Amino acid sequence: MSRSPSLPDRPTLDVDPESSPEEHFDALQDHYGEILDVHEQLQSQLEEVESRREELREEVDRLQRENETLKTASLYLATVEDLPEDGSAVIKQHGNNQEVLTELSPRLADELEVGDRVAINDSFSVQRVLDDETDARAQAMEVDESPTVEYDDIGGLDEQLREVREAVEDPLVNPEKFEKVGVEPPSGVLLHGPPGTGKTMLAKAVANQTDATFIKMAGSELVRKFIGEGSRLVRDLFELADQKEPAIIFIDEIDAVAAKRTDSKTSGDAEVQRTMMQLLSEMDGFDERGDVRIIAATNRFDMLDSAILRPGRFDRLIEVPNPTEEARERILEIHAGDMNVADDVAFADLARETEGFSGAQLASLATEAGMFAIRDDRDEVRREDFDAAYEKLVAEGEDDVGPNYPSYIR
Repeated sequence: MSRSPSLPDRPTLDVDPESSPEEHFDALQDHYGEILDVHEQLQSQLEEVESRREELREEVDRLQRENETLKTASLYLATVEDLPEDGSAVIKQHGNNQEVLTELSPRLADELEVGDRVAINDSFSVQRVLDDETDARAQAMEVDESPTVEYDDIGGLDEQLREVREAVEDPLVNPEKFEKVGVEPPSGVLLHGPPGTGKTMLAKAVANQTDATFIKMAGSELVRKFIGEGSRLVRDLFELADQKEPAIIFIDEIDAVAAKRTDSKTSGDAEVQRTMMQLLSEMDGFDERGDVRIIAATNRFDMLDSAILRPGRFDRLIEVPNPTEEARERILEIHAGDMNVADDVAFADLARETEGFSGAQLASLATEAGMFAIRDDRDEVRREDFDAAYEKLVAEGEDDVGPNYPSYIR
């Protein structure tokens, strides 16, 4: 804490009794000037002290609020399971899944609905209702209201893009086409292939074209520790999509919850299977002509349970392989489109030399080439930069680049 400012010295008046009236008057004027200087100094110090007092008062208020917060007991999250007509509620606490019957205040009794998330204290009394923004499901879901990926940003996947557009875009944009022909659109689309081949970009591009909300969730996020949490999250996923329709649900790494069932009796495997059953149930009850479409992706197609692949769930299975030579050339042109590339760079030659590269690896190749040019303090990217980038990528992942890539996901 800063020290208080010292007071200025008090001016004194020393007048020679034998001085003339003029000298006496001049001395009085000088003394008056000194008094004015002291007054200004005191006024300045007073303003500083008042400002400091306000700062200390605000600090005291802040500390008092923090102290009150620290003394306040923490609340627990719970979900309303049932609402009997006697003004009580059956709630299930998150974490331990303990169900409790508790009395409600008249205000909360009129406000609560089954499925609401609430905050409860140690005695299980409902303190307040949590709104949608406080919902825990937002922690596991990535919601993009307007993806920026366009069809022109995707290279070498013309056939796959056409199939995805037929199954996802047309039912959302032109549902009358299916009504006139008298066929139901595919219930879901499953994209399978090696990592980095553009499965997520395909889904985002379709969401952008349809002005649909893009809701992405990793399959591993659906695997929960306690019984029932994964199933609840699956229900939340479809409820959120229904609230934000038109929407596209994209479940990445779906093999995490849809792997082939085994005879394992462990609680973890049983919970994963319960979550998969809930996912199958939601897909079976899906409004096929609604404004919500579902896309899933996996790079372990061989691990998927046959139940999730049957007609009515994922009707359209689309393989997204590593790009061909022609596709690699197109991908390099896309990712190097904004780069200052020298005349000695031929994308056709690079495409021939990058056999086995995925689209994501080709994007990394272009980025690394640009980094080598920056390292040499040049403003254009030469062929030697692409060669150095190629060697760097191959050295960093010999098992992930080229013909050494695992055969089960080719």
